[in-house]
Amino acid sequence: AFVFFFSSLSVALINTIWAVYLQGFFQSDVYAGFFSGFLSLLAFLSFFFFVPLIEKSNKIYLYSAVILLTTLLYVLFGINKNFIVFIALAIAVTLLASIRITVSGILVKDKSKKSSLSANEGFVYSLVNVAWVIGPLIAGLILVSFGDSYVFFSAAFVLFLSFIFFRISRIHDGNINKKARNDIFRNFFDFFKNKDRVISYIISLGVSFWWALIYLYMPLFMIENGFRESAIGIFLFAVAFPLIILEYPISKSAGKNGSKKFFLWGFLFVSIISLSAFFVGNPYIILGLMALGSIGMAMLEPTTESYFFDIFRSRKQSDKFYGPYNTSAEVGLVLGKFSPAILLLFLPFKYIFLVFAGFMFLFFLVS
Repeated sequence: AFVFFFSSLSVALINTIWAVYLQGFFQSDVYAGFFSGFLSLLAFLSFFFFVPLIEKSNKIYLYSAVILLTTLLYVLFGINKNFIVFIALAIAVTLLASIRITVSGILVKDKSKKSSLSANEGFVYSLVNVAWVIGPLIAGLILVSFGDSYVFFSAAFVLFLSFIFFRISRIHDGNINKKARNDIFRNFFDFFKNKDRVISYIISLGVSFWWALIYLYMPLFMIENGFRESAIGIFLFAVAFPLIILEYPISKSAGKNGSKKFFLWGFLFVSIISLSAFFVGNPYIILGLMALGSIGMAMLEPTTESYFFDIFRSRKQSDKFYGPYNTSAEVGLVLGKFSPAILLLFLPFKYIFLVFAGFMFLFFLVS
């Protein structure tokens, strides 16, 4: 539990300032959106290449190595001021994050009974969301008091704590497949041969699509409207708070009664929220609406992954397809970052809300 809390806290610290950090290098919302979309596209491709590596590896050692390397890269982020080095570091962190996300999800699944998987997923997401509540507040204070470099140093320290707790937890990995297939394209096409897997993919894609609005474009929106950088942390705190309260009880209910109704209500809710923001001119009301949208996300976030695992009877099969499934998050981020960036070339910022409302309604229809 502490492992996921501290690793999530480190990511929350970075993500709170990431849009501001990008803006400092690119000096443009459009270019920041395109570069962020490029990183998500890279993460999407990397998941397929890393599937054989993850299947063949001892996940305990692999996860430990990824955490240590990411810690080092965060320190380098804090030191670096060169644009080219920044590009290289961003690419490296993105690739390592692909491995970390996949391995951590498999470890949670492997250490859970099938009957308690949904509840365990909800518990993990609740801990993650506690980190995402306090992380933005801490990052905002550090940013205002010391600058963005110290946010990266703090994230590195917190991630190292995650590594320490992981090593002393003495978790063992008995699920190593030495005969894993190396054909990444076959893995991809095999994944989409099953209707239930396709539905789980689309639903997960929709969740990450929404977070692209919250964690990239809303901070940029706040900067353009004259908010202080510390206010971004307060806003992201408000976004994460409903998730802490609602995700665990919703995940328990989904485990007993099924996930489908939560998919429907969740996507419909955020679609209405985003559509409302399009017609509102007051930035404070818009920020309030976006924070309220987390109620819909609480219905979706903890239930999508458990729904995916419930599809499979074989552990090896779920491990094989978990990497391709995780690309749904990156595809959602690619669409959620590139689409608004293209739109901003021609239309005012507020039309972004209309785009997200339309996509969320589309996901509602699919689910």
